[in-house]
Amino acid sequence: MSELTIRQPDDWHLHLRDGTMLESVVGFSARQCGRAIIMPNLVPPVTSVTEARAYRDRILAALGPDSGFTPLMTLYLTDRTTATEIEQAAAEPHIHAVKLYPAGATTNSENGVTDPLAIEPVLGALERTGLPLLVHGEVVDPTVDIFDREAVFIERVLAPMLERHPDLRVVMEHITTAQAVAFVRSQGERLGATITAHHLMFNRNAMLAGGIRPHYYCLPILKREKHREALLEAAIDPSGRFFMGTDSAPHPKGAKESACGCAGAFTAPVAVELYAQVFDQLGALDRLEAFTSLNGPRFYGLPVNERRLKLERRPQVVPEPITAGNDHVVPFLSGESIDWTASLLDE
Repeated sequence: MSELTIRQPDDWHLHLRDGTMLESVVGFSARQCGRAIIMPNLVPPVTSVTEARAYRDRILAALGPDSGFTPLMTLYLTDRTTATEIEQAAAEPHIHAVKLYPAGATTNSENGVTDPLAIEPVLGALERTGLPLLVHGEVVDPTVDIFDREAVFIERVLAPMLERHPDLRVVMEHITTAQAVAFVRSQGERLGATITAHHLMFNRNAMLAGGIRPHYYCLPILKREKHREALLEAAIDPSGRFFMGTDSAPHPKGAKESACGCAGAFTAPVAVELYAQVFDQLGALDRLEAFTSLNGPRFYGLPVNERRLKLERRPQVVPEPITAGNDHVVPFLSGESIDWTASLLDE
């Protein structure tokens, strides 16, 4: 197959940052996706309905008129979030989920929840309203190996949480392990999961073998090959429980290439093409549309996009670093050739 037309994808996990960085990166996602779940881990984080509205306005202003891109906003849970705030969020048409960061688990998560099992009023409000809970599924226990933190989170936190709250709707964000795949499959329609392109493409050797490659460093961290293989099986799973979430996460070049580099892969410039490359290698291009464009809307109860996106087997070179104010941001695989090129078709 040399050409493929699919419904316009959505990105169910996207970091846009704020200010100059936002203005520099948002256009890449808008050129491919109709909608995106926007992560709230700004500094300071987006913790209220009012702050979410204001952030949405800044995103739309950065895009300009007629972009056709819809930001789907989220709230950042803290130990101080109340059930009343959850009920207000559920009534706000532009808020589509809330995000649980275990405190200290990843970028700008220091204001997150210190004990996810101790926020019972919030979980109860989410269960009553049906507003999805998006989880960064890693424990922060320093005694737990970083490669095991997702599996331990499922055992210690997520499984007990879902047992206590059988009607809670949850998305496991950016899953990376065979244990996560198996757990999602065991839980029925209330649990979905996003998978990134970089976790589908690479195992931890890409980051560590032959020298440390900081642009492959992300959280959750790349895992063993057996886990990547489980993710590949999940991505083409006909159940519809797994869907596209790039976790595209721009950082200044100096912050990535430093003695204590930031976690995150900036995949937005060629996100859909990277997924296409994976599905092509699997001989499963016929299942790409479900993963990128159908499964996510079904979980969130939203209509699929009417626009179409065309993918051509036409090599392109991943863009060079982009300018963001006084900084530069390096796209994932910058300077390397990939097999596919995507373009939105006119309405």
